[in-house]
Amino acid sequence: MRAPGPCAECGARGAARYRCPRCGTAYCSVPCCRTHRERCAAEPRQERLRQREAAGQGPTPDPTHGPWALEDILSEEDEQDRVPLEKLKLLGESEELRDLLLNPHLRQLLLTIDQAQDKSSLMRRFMQEPLFVEFADCCLSIVEPPEKENVLPE
Repeated sequence: MRAPGPCAECGARGAARYRCPRCGTAYCSVPCCRTHRERCAAEPRQERLRQREAAGQGPTPDPTHGPWALEDILSEEDEQDRVPLEKLKLLGESEELRDLLLNPHLRQLLLTIDQAQDKSSLMRRFMQEPLFVEFADCCLSIVEPPEKENVLPE
C-alpha cells in the first residue's frame, strides 16, 4: 500500500487519503473536498471515454482488458483497499489459482457474482461454500502474503 501524498488543496504532507472521483485529485479532508469540488472542472469518466473514442483512442481491443481503462480502475476513491497492479499480475501467474479455476463449479459461482445486482450479499452467501473460501484464501495469500513478524527465527 502506498503512503498518502500531499493534499492538493491545503498542501498537508502525507495526508491526502482521498481522491476526487471526477479528476483524481488527492485531498485530505471534508473541507478540502468541498473546496476542490467547487473548483473541479474535470469531466466525469464517461465524458473522458467519449473524448478518447472521438480522438480515435478507443478502448483496448484486447478482450482480457474488458471495458475499463486502466486509469478508471486506478482512480477509484478508496485508495486504502486498492491492490497494486503488480500484485494483481501475480494472480495470473499462480499455478494454484489456475488449478482452482479449472473447477467448473467455482467458475459458475464467479460468473453468478459477476452478473448479480447485489454482489455483496451473494459474496457473503458464497463464503459459506468451502470451494469459494479456498479460492478467496488463495487470492488473498497471493496479493497479501502473511507477514513473517510472528515467526520465530530458526
